[in-house]
Amino acid sequence: MSPAVEKRSAEMPVMVGDIMQLLCSISQERKMQAAFKHSGKGALLTGAVAFVGGLVGGPPGLAVGGAVGGLLGAWMTSGQFKPVPQILMELPPAEQQKLFNEAMSIVRSLDWTDAVQLTTLVLGSEALKQQLLAMLVNYVTKELQAQVRYDD
Repeated sequence: MSPAVEKRSAEMPVMVGDIMQLLCSISQERKMQAAFKHSGKGALLTGAVAFVGGLVGGPPGLAVGGAVGGLLGAWMTSGQFKPVPQILMELPPAEQQKLFNEAMSIVRSLDWTDAVQLTTLVLGSEALKQQLLAMLVNYVTKELQAQVRYDD
């Protein structure tokens, strides 16, 4: 094994950490949050209560059912949206490695020594930032089967 390969292998955990910090910074800047499948249950509950309200009380019942169903649905799904940086840091090492591999294909040409320098380089390039955001949204929606929203 060549010395360059040995050095790169020894630094791999550090590099994964650098990439994870970069992805957290980018997603935090965009105030990205993700909701898991439980939010669909809240929407179903809202619709069901509005429907029953409409059947029982006509148009006024629909309005009341929609309001009550909306409150119940919101209560049921409260806390389901989590900041994406929190989700990323809670990922198991194998999932972090997957993200690392995808991100490295985008930032491979950059030369950095630590997470701060990497983040500065990426945030200075709108094109790199957009590529990493697209990769991250794709990962969260496909791999984690979550819905992404931005709190701007």
